[in-house]
Amino acid sequence: MRTGTNHLFIPGPTNVPESVRRAMNVAQEDQRGPEFGAFVLGLLRDLKPVFGTKQRVMLIPGSGSAAWEASIVNTLQPGDRVLMARHGQFSTLWAKMAMDLGLDVEVVDVSWGAGTPVNEFARRLGADREGKIKAVFVTHNETATGVTSSVAAVRRALDEAMHDALLFVDGVSSIGSVPFEMDEWGVDLAVTGSQKGLMCPSGLGILAVSDKARACKGMRRGFFAFEDFELQAAQGYFPHTPPSPVLHGLRAALDRMAAETLPAVFARHARLAQGIRAAVAAWGLETCCESPSLASNTVTAVRTPPGVDARDVIRIGFQRYNASFGSGLGPLAGKVFRIGHLGDLNEGMCLTAIALAEMCLREAGAKVTLGSGVAAAQAVYEPRAEMALAAE
Repeated sequence: MRTGTNHLFIPGPTNVPESVRRAMNVAQEDQRGPEFGAFVLGLLRDLKPVFGTKQRVMLIPGSGSAAWEASIVNTLQPGDRVLMARHGQFSTLWAKMAMDLGLDVEVVDVSWGAGTPVNEFARRLGADREGKIKAVFVTHNETATGVTSSVAAVRRALDEAMHDALLFVDGVSSIGSVPFEMDEWGVDLAVTGSQKGLMCPSGLGILAVSDKARACKGMRRGFFAFEDFELQAAQGYFPHTPPSPVLHGLRAALDRMAAETLPAVFARHARLAQGIRAAVAAWGLETCCESPSLASNTVTAVRTPPGVDARDVIRIGFQRYNASFGSGLGPLAGKVFRIGHLGDLNEGMCLTAIALAEMCLREAGAKVTLGSGVAAAQAVYEPRAEMALAAE
């Protein structure tokens, strides 16, 4: 029998704050009533700063994957060529969906741990004199590997090639936790879900759509038709039954973020991530991320040493310590375990994750010194370290 709470250190779904849980404890309501419409319009308004946009935001019942599909079927047609990279589980799944929907996917395969191959994208865009590439897809934060790519760099590549392709961004594990500037970066369609940086249960796919993307003619669609969502959203309603409790949770989550302020939210995630990475270095281990400049501030994929199966680390954590770490996905299974550090999180929670990971690693056979990672993270988290960072 497990006692206490489960320590949730996966990169999503993330911990739901108590204020968000309470906000979701609501009676069923009239989804066509005037109060509901006004309530939803407030959500759409307050999501825009999180995306860094003044353009339209849409809420779709479903997950981030539902938002992926909606983005494709509303803007592209079977046979359209798109440029994508596969460098982790989620970028791979996005490419598979594009293929399944009939797109001509030009894939650039790079190692799992690398970022979006901007230089290769630039070369291919420059060579596409006839404009056959209709869209470029970027996974902003590859959740499987703990790598954050530069969307701004891809936009520069498009501009320098004078290419008119749409720019699509998967921001499922980045938006709401790290800076995202949709308008500044010239993103045409950005997607996320309710269950990560927005600190809610799953149930909502959230999209921000540019005028350019909205003007495109997509393929046949039913549930995901943008015109239906846009028509209803003008009054704050949905064309289908919405998950209203999740919407109330989202309201509370956005209020929390506004009270903390977005710059403070982003700074907190950066500081907490730095502590996690300092712990990994103190253990003498490496992360999956190939370059420190690409290290994610929302999830760290830790490589276990030779002879240590990461699945054992995860199993020990769950069975002995009631702690959930993220598993290695695809070819990384057994080679990495992931520590999620996004959403409703603070220093004490990160130190707990590090301390438990140390014990799990040792029991799984890794030569890790107890307390080494904790001490390294504490050196990052103590106030004088934070003051030194602020002075730089």
